[in-house]
Amino acid sequence: MRRALLAVLAAGVLLTGVACDSDSDADSTGAAPVTTSPSTAPSSAAPDYTANTKAVCAKLQTLYTVELRDFGTAMGKLITYREAKQQAEITKAEAAATTELKQVAAKIRKDTAAAQNPEFKAAGMTSAAKIEASAANKGFVKTVTTLPKLNSTIENQLKEWLSPVAGYCAA
Repeated sequence: MRRALLAVLAAGVLLTGVACDSDSDADSTGAAPVTTSPSTAPSSAAPDYTANTKAVCAKLQTLYTVELRDFGTAMGKLITYREAKQQAEITKAEAAATTELKQVAAKIRKDTAAAQNPEFKAAGMTSAAKIEASAANKGFVKTVTTLPKLNSTIENQLKEWLSPVAGYCAA
């Protein structure tokens, strides 16, 4: 009789331990978890986007050396033409600056489309939309009339445009 009682107690302790372990794995319906082999077990860790994010950010770095430099050059020409009161050239320079700005937005949209992190991808679309809105706003290009005004305007504007993606590409 003692042996039977010990066997029942041992089985009860083992079943209680197993039940406690499986409670955290049970779904909200209380059903027991589905067991899978280790090779097909779902990963409980969040996806690691680090390598992809670094690669996308490396592509975005060319914004500063190509697209934004071209935009700054176009704006510099625009200011020069304004100071010289060359209306025909002012119109061309405004169009060129707007085109350069649209290319900045296109570059951000294209590069962040390759991001695996959906939040980074969305941030890229937000940045691109902000830049496109500025490009569509003819008043933005027209407000910059001097080089000091260009520097202060662009510095503040860059922060606003790029803030959505900056958090992902910060060093």
